[in-house]
Amino acid sequence: MAMSLCVRALRLTRAARPLLLNRAAVLTQSVHTAPRQPAASSSVTSEHTEQHLGPEEEHEEEVHNMYLKNPDSFGFSDDPEADLWNARTVFLFGVTLCIVFGTIFVYYLPDPRSSIWARKEAERLVKLREAQGLPLIPINYYDPSNLVLPDDDQE
Repeated sequence: MAMSLCVRALRLTRAARPLLLNRAAVLTQSVHTAPRQPAASSSVTSEHTEQHLGPEEEHEEEVHNMYLKNPDSFGFSDDPEADLWNARTVFLFGVTLCIVFGTIFVYYLPDPRSSIWARKEAERLVKLREAQGLPLIPINYYDPSNLVLPDDDQE
């Protein structure tokens, strides 16, 4: 089983190699063009002409049809050059402008709940009370005469 997978992977890499080497030439061709006719040896029969493809011709036809079936496309346009240009534009606006500049914008927004100011003010008051020798929170923080407490008899 492992041997058959290795052989299949080797065939696939051999099939993909011409696509990688001739990518610029393939991108300039239209996706909707008809496949090339491979050079083939033919034998004439009485009713029709049969073409017998050799192993190299079958391989070329398979690679070309593989590109026609699965073009390298981003899905923006049928034209490969316009498709690539649109993909790069979307990436520029989507990543650079939205994510990078959006993060910077959110970082520099003003503090809506004033939490930074409240922390700085608390630190300032703690330093002031420690310098004066006072407790951080006084014993009678609220005036006891203004507090309404429940009666002890209501249990």
